[in-house]
Amino acid sequence: MSELLARHRAVIPNWVAVYYDEPIELVGGKGCRVTDAQGRGYLDFFAGILTNMLGYDVPEVRDAVERQIATGVVHTSTLYLIRNQVELAEKIAKLSGIDNAKVFFTNSGTEANETALLAALTARRADQVLAMRGSYHGRSFGAVSVTGNAAWKASSHSPFGTHYLHGADRHLLPYRDMSDADYVKACVEDLRALLAGGIHPADVGCLLAEPVQGVGGFTMPPDGLFAAYKEVLDEHGILLISDEVQTGWGRTGEHFWGISAHGITPDAMTFAKGLGNGFAIGGVVARGDLLDGIRGNGISTFGGNPVATAAANATIDYVLSHDLQRNAAVTGRLIIDGLREVTKSLDVVGAVRGKGLMFAVDLVDPATKKPSPPLAGQMLEATRERGLLIGKGGLYGHTLRMAPPLTLSEAEAKEGLAILTDALTEVNEEATTR
Repeated sequence: MSELLARHRAVIPNWVAVYYDEPIELVGGKGCRVTDAQGRGYLDFFAGILTNMLGYDVPEVRDAVERQIATGVVHTSTLYLIRNQVELAEKIAKLSGIDNAKVFFTNSGTEANETALLAALTARRADQVLAMRGSYHGRSFGAVSVTGNAAWKASSHSPFGTHYLHGADRHLLPYRDMSDADYVKACVEDLRALLAGGIHPADVGCLLAEPVQGVGGFTMPPDGLFAAYKEVLDEHGILLISDEVQTGWGRTGEHFWGISAHGITPDAMTFAKGLGNGFAIGGVVARGDLLDGIRGNGISTFGGNPVATAAANATIDYVLSHDLQRNAAVTGRLIIDGLREVTKSLDVVGAVRGKGLMFAVDLVDPATKKPSPPLAGQMLEATRERGLLIGKGGLYGHTLRMAPPLTLSEAEAKEGLAILTDALTEVNEEATTR
């Protein structure tokens, strides 16, 4: 055990996991590559869990932050006007497509989801929430309560009632052979039945949903499901909140917001992660009446601070001026198509899925075809040895999930694909010859 790892385990809670048999410390980065404390370089396909959206050491972001720091003002609180914050809110309100939108900034996606839930439940005077099976929305009391992934639920206590909908469970026997249309119909009928007999619609504040589930292993419903759900929700005045913490800013390639794949505009969206390209920032963009309707005084001490919003303004400007949504579509398609082709003959691969630069591979036992977390662990080690950093997750812990910076070049995409192919081939060979 390294000296730093021993110190980590002595003072950091044991539920704060670190990757790899021999965890690494990242000390340098440039573009889509990072360097560890031993001088080993890696192509980064996980980007700080989708947070270093532009990669590392981006001059435009660094310069914006340094200009703000040079003023001597790194924090004022929201009791004073913050020009960077107002400018960023104007951009996000316009990009959201939500009528009369307002924005409240936080420090993380967890806080953003808490704020959105507070706004929805206040507006509806409700104490029930709808969520998706397999979902993840953060680590705080309310966010954990609405999370639909048992491995990430730290407590069974809840400040409100949560009811879980279908949409990301196509792998289950009753649904696996359904067409998209039939699956959507079945999901909608289940929602109608829930609202007709399981709970009173007037008690429900909102549906909080990820367009593509992050921790859930980049699982996603068929395009159009949330539009069909919204028709039912609108009949009862139930609000729709899209958790865009991982899917926003063009990550999926086809749309700027993940929910747009369903052809609808939600009542609110939460965001975080990539917006600050590593600087801590999150928030909610919603109908102005919803955010204005939260009772009592409110403040976020560090949310929307001058430094984080300087970084976020520069990041959004870079995404738009460099058309990174298109780049995500092009490089993502190269990788996803490549993975689907090379894994056809690999017995350890159960599925390949994704949109843009958000893609995943399920690892299964070659004999039983059941989810195999140990094989996912082997793949993490195999890719690290070859100079590629990836993530893992999924409802069963057997999914490799990858989300490189949106600045990934086609050459880097091909390099990463080659490493994944080589590692998957090795793990497959070892698993099938035991």
